[in-house]
Amino acid sequence: MRKTRFDELPQMWNILKGEMHLIGPRAEWKDLVEKYEKEIPYYNERHLVAPDITGWAQVNYPYGSSVEDAKQKLMYDLYYIKNWNIWLELKIVWMTAKTVIKKKGI
Repeated sequence: MRKTRFDELPQMWNILKGEMHLIGPRAEWKDLVEKYEKEIPYYNERHLVAPDITGWAQVNYPYGSSVEDAKQKLMYDLYYIKNWNIWLELKIVWMTAKTVIKKKGI
């Protein structure tokens, strides 16, 4: 399922219900959020917008599960929140499409 990205399909339902957006900071597990909020300054700022399926951090930084990776992704998330515009959204959509088509990040 991961190779075809079918594991993302249930999240599409959450988008239709209005609980998520297509683009923005990626949703994290509750346990990780609690951990990162204690260890990383300003981590909670990424929750100013609804969670997403893809985002600026996902198209610019490889998958990672360490605190250092979370810090790096936070920088991208905060950039997205601060500098949001329609062109940035379109760029993220384009970069996400290329990632999926080329099967990167699997």
